[in-house]
Amino acid sequence: MNTLPHISAPASRHRPFAASAALAIAIAAITLLGGCKKHSEGDGHDHGAKPQGKADDHAGHDHGEGGHEEGGGAHADEVTLTAEAVERYGVKDEAAQFWVLKPTVVTPARVAFNTEAMAHVGSPLRGRAVEVKVRLGETVKAGQELVIIESPELGEAQADYLQKRTAVLTAGPAVELTKVAWERAKGLYEQSQGISLTEVQRREAEHKAAIANVKAAEAAVTASENRLHLLGMKQEDVATLASTGEIAPRHAIKAAIDGQVVQREVTLGELVGPDREALMILADTRLLWVLADVPEAKLTGIAVGAKAWITIGSATGQSDRAATPRFEGTVSFIAPLVDPTTRTAQVRIDVPASLDGGLTLKPGMFAQAEIVASMPGGADPAPTVAVPDEAIQTVEGGPAVFVPVANELNTFAKRAVTVGKPVGGLVPIHSGLVEGERFVIAGTFILKAELGKGSAAHEH
Repeated sequence: MNTLPHISAPASRHRPFAASAALAIAIAAITLLGGCKKHSEGDGHDHGAKPQGKADDHAGHDHGEGGHEEGGGAHADEVTLTAEAVERYGVKDEAAQFWVLKPTVVTPARVAFNTEAMAHVGSPLRGRAVEVKVRLGETVKAGQELVIIESPELGEAQADYLQKRTAVLTAGPAVELTKVAWERAKGLYEQSQGISLTEVQRREAEHKAAIANVKAAEAAVTASENRLHLLGMKQEDVATLASTGEIAPRHAIKAAIDGQVVQREVTLGELVGPDREALMILADTRLLWVLADVPEAKLTGIAVGAKAWITIGSATGQSDRAATPRFEGTVSFIAPLVDPTTRTAQVRIDVPASLDGGLTLKPGMFAQAEIVASMPGGADPAPTVAVPDEAIQTVEGGPAVFVPVANELNTFAKRAVTVGKPVGGLVPIHSGLVEGERFVIAGTFILKAELGKGSAAHEH
């Protein structure tokens, strides 16, 4: 039974109680209305926004260079970096573009010297190596002295040349003397026949013999000079020998090309000769050959001039494709024959030996070649959105890119994408990114790391 209306109490005690009850109801109503207004203004999932005046309430959840909002809402897959971190790690973004990605042929290969830019250095004469001026691995210039050979054979040839030149000088005056005697005898015979015809003919024969002797001596000089050339002496060296008459039995073997000493088979004091195949081997190592063995079924799509990318053997097993160094080259030759055993043909690719990062190809390395092949009929495939290898990161078991968050400075969101087979360092994007949309092209590794740190910190 409701007895409240029958309680008797002074008016002064009833008024404060009623006022207190009304105030409590009003405060509760304001609180409920305020909560409903805040929920309606948000997206229903943003639990990371901080009230004004409480910016440091969650300072303990800041992760390294960037930060993650607490909770599993709309910002769970976002990373915020400081401006210093963006600059330090080279985080850059650009707009997605359409690319025409032609099919490629991937095949094993090996690195070799460019044999068209090699020189085998031998000795044209027999002698002893008295100076070896270069070491293995040293870079040399064309015309640079490599080995000094002291050769008795060269000294003998120079002495013979000087003797032959002396013989020419000796035989020369006899021609003039016999000519004068023959002409005088011929004049006497024609004027008064004061000399016999036999005597005239004898003097004529002596003159012709003197001429023949001079020609024979000159021919001997020429032969001797040619021998000096065969022994490695240049024309200017022969001229110096003729003018000075001084025998120089030492011969300098010089580099025929610019290159590197890749093999040295001579030591100081060693006997050498023309029977040795090479004392040294020089090679221009700036441009190397990569020899790829392409199956005959895939040869039809490969042509001279096609672009190719080379991955060295030590890097082909790396899980992070963005960190894998790639050398770009051009197909320069396709073998006209197919190996009957392996059913492959050798394709030669010209490749610069060094990358900007300092990595260098070395002959003998195993490699993998990815060669651009033309499509049947010569038509190009339809263009598709593609991004560089380094833009793709594997996050939570799947490929993803990072995209800048609009109106939030240095904030990037993870975006799952569907990708195709990489072609020449570009990965086609089938879904998740459209043309013109900006994505992070460099520095994605730090974004992945910060995202991983944030995920680990919030797993309580």
